[in-house]
Amino acid sequence: MLLQLLLTVAAALVGTGVFGALSQQSIVMVMMGIELVVNGVLLGGVAAWYFLAPRADAQVLIVVALVVMAVEMVMGFAATIAIYRARQVDMVDMATELNG
Repeated sequence: MLLQLLLTVAAALVGTGVFGALSQQSIVMVMMGIELVVNGVLLGGVAAWYFLAPRADAQVLIVVALVVMAVEMVMGFAATIAIYRARQVDMVDMATELNG
């Protein structure tokens, strides 16, 4: 029963993240939606590996995925700050052209 509960929570995170990423105009809110999607996928992966094949190599893969996710979010926020400082743009529609 716990596996189904964790997978349901993971699916809810993915669904909420997809809705958030597709419905928002702010760059930061879109990135938060993408973060929720990735967290839902990681939760589903962790739950499946824990209950179906509990091995240590899966834990290492999850830690690597978390580190990659953190680096991706740092790079995304750095790009967002650079766009905002250069052109005072904080909405997705206004940031379509990235040249000068």
